[in-house]
Amino acid sequence: MSDTGRQSLGDKAEAALKPDSQKSFTEHAGDKITGKADSAASTAQPQSEKSYTQRAGDTLSGNSNNNDASLMDKAKNAVGLGGNKDV
Repeated sequence: MSDTGRQSLGDKAEAALKPDSQKSFTEHAGDKITGKADSAASTAQPQSEKSYTQRAGDTLSGNSNNNDASLMDKAKNAVGLGGNKDV
């Protein structure tokens, strides 16, 4: 379960597991918009107010906002599903 105003962990996983080559333009745009909104919400919400599952989800998705690749992006890149070759 995600905190109010945050993207659910299931939605994040679904977006991450579908190869970019199989996504439509609108899916790419939607992923980018929801990702940016979720990242902004993560930054605005203090760690002390986040649920355990939201903190874990932020860690896995890289929502620490420090320009490092997320664990999910690193995994996608390792198996050739990501578009970014910088790991």
